Amino acid sequence: MLADLARYVLGFFNEYPYGAPFLVLLLCGLGLPLPEEVTLIGSGVFLHRGNIDFWTITAVCSAAILLGDSVPYWLGRKFGMRALRWRLLRRVVHPERFAKLEARFKEHGKWAVFACRFFAGIRIPGYFLAGTMRMSYVQFLVLDALGIALSVPISIWLGKVFGENVDELKNRVHDLHLILAFLVVALALVMIVRSRRRAAVGSGVDKDPPAELGR
Repeated sequence: MLADLARYVLGFFNEYPYGAPFLVLLLCGLGLPLPEEVTLIGSGVFLHRGNIDFWTITAVCSAAILLGDSVPYWLGRKFGMRALRWRLLRRVVHPERFAKLEARFKEHGKWAVFACRFFAGIRIPGYFLAGTMRMSYVQFLVLDALGIALSVPISIWLGKVFGENVDELKNRVHDLHLILAFLVVALALVMIVRSRRRAAVGSGVDKDPPAELGR
């Protein structure tokens, strides 16, 4: 069943090499429980196979991530903590993490938004908190874009390198299939992100949002 699902996903990416990553990354910003790196590295594998152009896929993935990140920001900016009354949003935003996030925002200021890009477990809560603190949207976009400019091209490039290694292995082991390699990488990334999340983010006590960061 897992192999069938992988074939379906890969077929979807083959048919829509730009649209599929855009859609998945946008859904990640809305709470899809999948590390963005899985899609980015998968795009790098397809880049190695010659299905896509590096700069085009980088721009597509970056735009999707920016749009997805903007959703929790605007929910926080428009509704504030009242939005946490929505059960679905509480499951995604995890309000119990706000205490630690608030401490990081107080310590690092606006650059905490930049740091959130590199910790999957706190991205959505961090961007929501930035909205509740009424950070300027332009500032939010600039800081988020800086993080994306680092993480997206590197992740895609790693996927390309991984694809080259897979092809080299396939020349030696004829029954090695790309699907298996893709699943191994996806599973490893999920385990790494979960381990990092447990180490970096502890539970906290809900507090009222701090003063505005600035307009």
